[in-house]
Order: sequence, then C-alpha cells, then structure tokens
Amino acid sequence: MTNLDTSPAEQVCPAAHEGQGPCVQLWPEREVPLGGVRAMNVFRTLPQRGLPTVGAWCFLDSFGPDRVAMSVLPHPHCGLQTVTWPLEGAVRHRDSVGSDVVVKPGELNIMTAGHGISHSEFSVLPAATVAGADDEIPMSRGLQLWVALPDEHRHREPSFEQHSELPVAVGEGYTATVMVGEFAGERSPATMFSPIVGADITGTGTLQLPLRPEFEHAVLVLDGHLVIDGEDIQPGPLAYLGAGRQNLTADAQTDTRFMLLGGEPFGEDLLMWWNFVGRTHEEVEKARLEWEAEGLLDDDSAATSRFGLVQGHGPDAGPEAGRIPAPPLPGVKLRPRTRG
Repeated sequence: MTNLDTSPAEQVCPAAHEGQGPCVQLWPEREVPLGGVRAMNVFRTLPQRGLPTVGAWCFLDSFGPDRVAMSVLPHPHCGLQTVTWPLEGAVRHRDSVGSDVVVKPGELNIMTAGHGISHSEFSVLPAATVAGADDEIPMSRGLQLWVALPDEHRHREPSFEQHSELPVAVGEGYTATVMVGEFAGERSPATMFSPIVGADITGTGTLQLPLRPEFEHAVLVLDGHLVIDGEDIQPGPLAYLGAGRQNLTADAQTDTRFMLLGGEPFGEDLLMWWNFVGRTHEEVEKARLEWEAEGLLDDDSAATSRFGLVQGHGPDAGPEAGRIPAPPLPGVKLRPRTRG
C-alpha cells in the first residue's frame, strides 16, 4: 500500500484537541491518479486540510470497482501501520520481513512499519490473462488505510500479520465485521497500538450502533446511503461525526454498507510525506535519503538495511523487477495546519 503521488506535499497534522462534540461534517473525496496512464485512480478522504486524522487513522483511499490491476513495486514505510481491506479481487503482499501472502475479501492485512519496512502489492490475475486485455482482468475494489503509530511505538521492529477470521457483531438492524479494535462487544485479534475501532457494517432500516463517547468517529458509505442527524450521506465523502456519542442512530437504505472508523483523538503532531509518517522535516528527509541509498546496495547489504529487501523483485523478475524511487522533497517546509 503506497502513496504513488509523483509530487507529494508535506502534510503537517497538528495534535488533536479533545474532540469536537457530536456533528455531521461531510468532507469530500478527491480523485488521485496513481502512476501512469493505465494506473489505478483512487479516491482519498484522509487526510484533509481541516481534518488530518480521525483517532489514529491518518490516511484513507478507496479504489474501484475497476478492471485495473494493482501493480505496486517495493516501496518504504515508517511510523505507521497499513491496513488492507479488499472488497473485490485478491492482492499478493510481499514485504521485507519475509511475508508472502494473498489477501482476499473478508481478510485483513496489518503491516506495522515501525522504524522501517518495504513491501509490494500486485493483483492476483488468472494464469491465462493476456497483458493489456482489460476484459480479462478481474474487478478490483478495496480500501487502503494507515494508522499513525504513537511515539512510544513508532521506532519498534517491523512486523506483519494476516487475519482470515474476524469477529462479527450483530445488532439492531446491522451486521458488523470488526476489523480492528472493539465494537459492540466483539474484539478484533489485530494488533494495534492506540485506542481505535474499524468496522465494516451492513444494515437496513433504523440502526442503533453503540459507540465510545471518548472516541471521535467517521463513516464512509460504500453502497446505498445513510441518514444521520437528518443529513443524507451518499458514497464518496467522509462523514465526520465528532466525539461524545454513546450511540449512533442511522437510517439505512436496504443493504447499505459502510465503514465506521474511530479512536481517541490523536494527541501528537504528525508530519506526513509520501509513505512516511514522522514528526519533523528532518526525520522525513533522513528516511527518504536512506531509501534512495539502499537502492545502490547489493542484496545482502540491502536485506539488513533500514527498509530491507523484498524478495521476488530482482533483476530477473521481468515486469516485477525494481523498486519505486522516492520523489524529491519540496523546497520549503509547510506551516502547521489546524482543524476546520
């Protein structure tokens, strides 16, 4: 999972305050092309200029449904966890701690970057697929999310876990797959490092969802639509709900599907650039320089470097050979931003 922007801007994410009270704010998605002409377009709803985080959630892209194969060469991350949640299609994940797995709809990949990791992601295609034949490429749809690691965990050793069985909570009008954290008495086995929740919910009619009032929450509608506090919420924008809610009443069109994200307001300043989450410009600059320098190392030296080596992408790997170079840093430091 990567941010493939060729000219990414630094994003200064100030520490959250205690959390705005209950509200419904619609934050529009923006379409971001990733890579070249045939590459995938995504719709980004986090971070926003006035809403950089929801709890520790700091990045949210949705993609598809589309017949564009994901083809992302090795690239680095630090200071975050990636959360991969496919809705259609399968993705092969390989990383520098030795993971090589396929994740399918209903399964969860969690990669904890810590001080540094690299990984690749490729759509799993039928063996008979002909390069360039779009009608032979399976539909692909999913969510790519990042969770910022708090200071005491952001320099930890990198790790990876996959969960094929996740708990399901059933309540008034809804069924919820609990991806991370705890929801409606069910707890995900995924290892997280801050108070957080992420649930994939399907419902019809009037829903009564239990929430933690100390959390701020947001909803992303995937299919159908919701009405919350009189506000009609369609697929596309992120609906920020604020904090202070012990429960959420929502009216759902038949078989509406949506993501519920939340957590305690993140109390640390973040500086996000490309695929790095740090605290200062100097940290991000150092990470970039180290990734670029590792591209000049032999395999043995790269394997023990900060971001490591992803097997299967050597010079003889054909279209999967290589790695993604870091884009140049902007020439200036951005000023801190505040929430709207």
